[in-house]
Amino acid sequence: MAKSEASVGSEDPSSSRPWESYHTVFTNAKAGMEGVDKEKVQRIVYEMSKGSKYFENEEKKEAYTKQKIENMRIQYSKLTAQDISHHQKIADKRILELEATRDLSRIWLHVDMDAFYAAVETLCNPSLKGRPMAVGSMSMLSTANYEARKFGVRAAMPGFIARKLCPELLFVPVDFQKYNHYSNLTRKVFQKYDPNFLAASLDEAYLDITSVCKESGITSGEVAKELRESVHLETGLTCSAGVAPNRLLAKVCSDINKPNGQFVLPNDRSAVVTFISSLPIRKIGGIGKVTERILKDVFGIATCEEMLQKSSSLCGLFSRSSADFFLSVGLGLGGTDTPQYRMRKSISNERTFSATSDEALLFQKLVDLSEMLSADMIKEGLFGRTLTLKLKTASFEIRSRAVTLPSYISSSEEILKHASKLLKAEFPVSLRLMGLRMSHFSEDKNGIPPDPTQKTLSSFIFSGDASGGKTSDYRPLVSNVCDNTFSVDENCCPTYCPETSCDLRVSSMENQASDSTYSCHAIGNINEELNETLVPQSSEPQPKVHEPTDTDHTIESDKVDSYVRQLEASSCDRWEVGVNCANDEAGSASNQKQLFLWVDDYKCSICGIELPPSFIEERQEHSDFHLAEKLQGEESGNHHRSFMPQQRAAQRGHTGSSSRQKKKQKPSPTASKYVPIDAFFVKTNQNF
Repeated sequence: MAKSEASVGSEDPSSSRPWESYHTVFTNAKAGMEGVDKEKVQRIVYEMSKGSKYFENEEKKEAYTKQKIENMRIQYSKLTAQDISHHQKIADKRILELEATRDLSRIWLHVDMDAFYAAVETLCNPSLKGRPMAVGSMSMLSTANYEARKFGVRAAMPGFIARKLCPELLFVPVDFQKYNHYSNLTRKVFQKYDPNFLAASLDEAYLDITSVCKESGITSGEVAKELRESVHLETGLTCSAGVAPNRLLAKVCSDINKPNGQFVLPNDRSAVVTFISSLPIRKIGGIGKVTERILKDVFGIATCEEMLQKSSSLCGLFSRSSADFFLSVGLGLGGTDTPQYRMRKSISNERTFSATSDEALLFQKLVDLSEMLSADMIKEGLFGRTLTLKLKTASFEIRSRAVTLPSYISSSEEILKHASKLLKAEFPVSLRLMGLRMSHFSEDKNGIPPDPTQKTLSSFIFSGDASGGKTSDYRPLVSNVCDNTFSVDENCCPTYCPETSCDLRVSSMENQASDSTYSCHAIGNINEELNETLVPQSSEPQPKVHEPTDTDHTIESDKVDSYVRQLEASSCDRWEVGVNCANDEAGSASNQKQLFLWVDDYKCSICGIELPPSFIEERQEHSDFHLAEKLQGEESGNHHRSFMPQQRAAQRGHTGSSSRQKKKQKPSPTASKYVPIDAFFVKTNQNF
């Protein structure tokens, strides 16, 4: 008997009801699907998909997800009580830091059109009203109206499965020209309430209505109602709205009373905490079916409040950014500031169709995509160099092929010519999706990069960090130079950012200053025992630096000697990390010089050697070399240089080539292994 009970207890439940473990996007509820028999839908989807290429691909993804969950369970089980305590302290600190960023001063409204594509088609063809209808074909649906959603039909579902769920379902082909027209009408209404609204797609947008509420003296709920009525009056379409203190919560709120409804979450911390506590994690944008399963199966997290309860585990097993996101969700935090306007960095389109290996048909699809991509680029005045071809095979394998062109293009003929070469290389192949993307856009006719927040080399160096913000926590590496005054920009800190990668060798020549303006290279950190207090910068004008001509590759000896004497007469005896030495007193500025300059940002003003700005380490060592010679000269009483400027300049070619080969950064000496400056340069000056 016990054996029989054990056998029953160990029976795999999926053997009799295998569809219960079949997780696909089709079984996730959308607005209008609340009363749907989920088990029936899941069973039909399973039966209709079984044996197909899609089913095989889903099985592979399911196996990968299960393995990922199992690996995380193993890691979770290895956490000791000491580990949990340690990560809990980290989590508590992060929660306090995140809570300090809470902003309840803004009012955000998220507006979402109701079944947009289907609603537009019904508006244009009133006979479809009240009948279950979907936009798309037997191969794939773009959306479905609310009558069809009652049967479990939804977007991204194959049409043949939708027809099985709803035999009376009507199909309407996609017409993006029509949808763009109505989208533009809605955006005209949005602009009246927020000229800087954020369009998330054709049918949804985020609006900051803080100023509208204050100026009009009406509540956020009244603004939302007024906006929805204006959209209906302008387009004949309905929309739903959500109002909240931040964008993340506003999007959640807009989905609560769909269709043609609204929900307002007050700008009150207790109201936000109460609202978020029982909210299912899947309602949060950014948490998909895989993340949802990991959080549920590994940590037992089903609601947003439980993220805070399991904060130590999240901090222990996830990266810093992922853990911060989960903790922010648990606190109900989201974006409140209006993001800076960013020009697009790529433009693309793609189309799904029935799987085919017909080369003529595939080329025709490519022609259509090329024309659509070209039209979009011409509309926005874009020219690109990198063309990417996206393919999804009949077995749902994703392939991506790209080519970077020698010139910028936008015409459909040029796009088709290069895209055809990429496609031909894949034959023979059976495809069900094809897409084209253009990126690496050219600068406009005024030389301004397409993205206004993308730094040029000069603005990157002189204004702030790569993200556009000021970095007062760092010492500046260069100083701003005007016609008559040398001044240090204390907010300047060039930092590396992958999004602003560029060829500094080229940019340094293209971004040279005017005839009377020079870029001053900073003098590096030499001695860790030096005082790090900034010396007040002189405000009095200083003489201009001689600008070498193209043929003037060396500096005359008498000018060098004169400059050396000025260096020795300088009262500056402190060297800062990343800044040029300034005067101890502003009153003595008229007799002072900057200790070291890179003329035109690449040529040494003392010996004439040329080093591009990208050679950061080499330039640091070179400036330190001159400093060491000065210090050694002062110690020995010999004020003459131990090298000839002409000899130094003659070695420029050799130095440039050797410097380009040496990329690896040398570790700086630690405090416990202090190296005297004269001994340090015995090792480093061999590079020059």
